[in-house]
Amino acid sequence: MPLLSIEGLAAGYGAVEVLRGVDLAIAEGEAVALLGRNGMGKTTTVRTLFGLLAPRAGRITVEGRDMTGAPPQAIARAGLGLVPEGRQIFPRLSVEENLLATARPARGAAKSRWDREAVYRFFPRLAERRSHAGTQLSGGEQQMLAIGRALMTNPRLLVLDEATEGLAPLVRAEIWQKLAALKAEGAAILVIDKNLAALKRLADRHVVIERGRTVWSGTTAALEAQAAEVERYLHL
Repeated sequence: MPLLSIEGLAAGYGAVEVLRGVDLAIAEGEAVALLGRNGMGKTTTVRTLFGLLAPRAGRITVEGRDMTGAPPQAIARAGLGLVPEGRQIFPRLSVEENLLATARPARGAAKSRWDREAVYRFFPRLAERRSHAGTQLSGGEQQMLAIGRALMTNPRLLVLDEATEGLAPLVRAEIWQKLAALKAEGAAILVIDKNLAALKRLADRHVVIERGRTVWSGTTAALEAQAAEVERYLHL
């Protein structure tokens, strides 16, 4: 049984249909990349998964439990943690207050046990900046904080929407190293990013969506073997 299963997901905004049939599944300890050009429905998939947008059709299950249309708090209780596009940290709260705001005890099946000190060990820069407000952090520090805040929920599945967008090269490299470390510890990860080379190194499987539909899925080896077929969905 997969940890997360999305089948035939459809959703949109008003009269605009964005998702028309997204399918993907993630197993325990697996890293999956969600690929596609801008505007193809990646962020809408994440928003619908987390209950921020109502699905119009399809099914979402977490360990076989139907979570279709569940509110965000129920999705969080089911063990999904989100690092949203644009980071969306609490700007007037300190680093420490941001972390404590989402703290949730680890559940029995959690691979790791995340608390404030564990996050500070994982991201030492946050420990140095613990009393600083969100507005006083650099973009890279804000992304570390967004990841740390998600880890404080002790998630079974960590979802990152645009994991390294807008970050300096050295910070991007650090984020990829940290995601690899999480995967090595057994964390399940769903990640969206434009850096295909980094995604190939991290992800076990890749799911490509085009105009709101899943059009290809496969392992990294399959992606490399079918590069011409896949990359036509990724470039203008």
